[in-house]
Order: sequence, then C-alpha cells, then structure tokens
Amino acid sequence: MASTSRTPTGRGRGRGGWGGGSSSLPPPPSTLPLIIEEFFIVVYEDPLVKKALPKKFADYLDGQEPTKVYLREADCSPHLWTVEVLFDGQGRMYLDKGWENFSIAHGVDFGCFVHFKYEGDDVLTVKVFDGTMCKKYYYSDDEDTDDESDDDVKPCSHPL
Repeated sequence: MASTSRTPTGRGRGRGGWGGGSSSLPPPPSTLPLIIEEFFIVVYEDPLVKKALPKKFADYLDGQEPTKVYLREADCSPHLWTVEVLFDGQGRMYLDKGWENFSIAHGVDFGCFVHFKYEGDDVLTVKVFDGTMCKKYYYSDDEDTDDESDDDVKPCSHPL
C-alpha cells in the first residue's frame, strides 16, 4: 500500500493544502499585496513629543498621506482624538499636534507599548499597555475624574 501524507481521520499535512502539490502552497511574500493594518511603538523617549510611526506604514499610505488622523480607544466610546500628521520628506510619518493631549489622557509614559490598528478613513484604534505589559483602562468621559482613586479602573487581568 502506498504511503500518503493524509491520515485516516483527514487530519495532518495532507489536508488543507500544505502536504499536497506546489499549487496548494501560499504565494511567496514578494507577490502578496502590502497591507499594513496593525503596528506598535514602544515609548523610549519623552511620551509627549511627536511620535514616529513605522516607515512601512508610511510607505503603505504613499500617495494618500493624511494631514491628520483620528485616534480612538479600542473597545471604547466613539470619541475620536484629532492628531496632526507630519511627513519628513524621507518617508517618515509622525504623530504631532494632538498627540500630547492623547498621551496625557491615556497615561502614555516611558516604557509603554502602544498598539495601533488602521481602520481606514484616517482612523487608528489604539491600545496602550503599561510597563508591566498589561492593558491600561480609563475612566469614561462622563465619570467624575476629580477622584484620584483607582477603584473604578479595571485591574490587569493577567499580571506578570
């Protein structure tokens, strides 16, 4: 009996395209379209100054460079933060005016990991993770923010 890469239950490399002929392999990366939907930055310098976004994302927007983007907290209210965008002529893109306000409101500080997801129409959803690599949570806009207690802030569900 000839051996095949399929198992009697249909599991394994023979099913789903990886164990078959070369026609079932995915195309090489150089032939795939450039789609940049998600990226991150790590805050190593003053969190309030303009922030460089990855060059690959700026390249993705080539020919459609916005003058501003709209930042939205992921999984939160529909409130959008308007942030001006600068391009330096060398293919670099920066979040500029408006970034400082967003940073302060969301507690972006040294060591934070900021995840962006491009939603199209110049909208980026943002998640901020603190130095313990746990997602930061925020008070909603309608809550009283004079109380400095953290009782209403969700704790990190998976601390390190």
